[in-house]
Amino acid sequence: MVKISSSGPRHSTPRKRRTALAALAVGTLAGAAALVPGMAQAAGNPHGDDVSSHQGNVDWAATKSAGAQFSYSKATEGTYYTNPYFAQQYNGAYNAGLIRGAYTFAIPNGSTGAAQADYFVAHGGGWSRDGKTLPGALDIEYNPYGAECYGLSQSSMVSWVSSFVNEYHAKTSRWAVIYTTTDWWKTCTGNSGAFANNDPLWIANYNGSAGTLPAGWGFYTIWQYADSGSMAGDQDVFNGDYSRVQALANG
Repeated sequence: MVKISSSGPRHSTPRKRRTALAALAVGTLAGAAALVPGMAQAAGNPHGDDVSSHQGNVDWAATKSAGAQFSYSKATEGTYYTNPYFAQQYNGAYNAGLIRGAYTFAIPNGSTGAAQADYFVAHGGGWSRDGKTLPGALDIEYNPYGAECYGLSQSSMVSWVSSFVNEYHAKTSRWAVIYTTTDWWKTCTGNSGAFANNDPLWIANYNGSAGTLPAGWGFYTIWQYADSGSMAGDQDVFNGDYSRVQALANG
C-alpha cells in the first residue's frame, strides 16, 4: 500500500509495490473460496481509499466529494517508521465525516509480530468505540527490500502473523484487518486458513474482481481494486452497505 522511491532511506520514503503477481493475485487454489463479485456488482457499495506519506496532506473535502465514505491511513512500518502525515490524514478523514482507520506495513524479519503490534498501537493504530474508527489493519505482502517472504518459512510466517493479531487483540479488544494478496498469502503462509474466523480480509487485486480468496475466507470485507483514481491514494470498496462499515467500526 505504499510506494518505493529511489530517493531517500526506507525510514522516510513511502513506498508502494505492485508487481505483476499482485495484479494477477487470483490463484488456482485447490479448495479455494468462491469467486467474489466484480466491480460492476460492487459499484453500489461504499467506496473508500487508503493513503500513506506518498499522498502528503490530503484534500479530504475533495476525496469525500469523489465518493469516499471510509479511509485507512498508514501509521507505521515495522518498529522504526511513523508516517509524518498521519495526523493530517487520519484526523482529516474523521473531520470530513469519513469512517477512518490506521494500518501498519509489516516487516516480519525486523522484529516480532507482537513488537510491531505494540509499536502500531502506540503510534496511532489503536481503536475506540466512537462509531467512526475502524480496527487497525496489518498490511502484509511483497517485501520491497529483499526476499519475497522476508526469509521466513511458511510456518514461521503464520506464527508471526499470529503474534501480531493476538497482541493487537490483547491491546485493543479488536482483531486486526489483514491486507494481502492471494498470491503472496499462498506463497508465504502456505495458504493458511488460521485467521479467517477472526480477522477481516482486505484483498488487493486489480483485475476487475477480487478473484479467488485465500484459504478460509469465504468473502472479503474490503477489496482494493486500483492504485489510483478519483479518491486520494488507492481505491477500495466495502463488501456490504454502509451499515456494515459502521458495524465494523463499532465492533
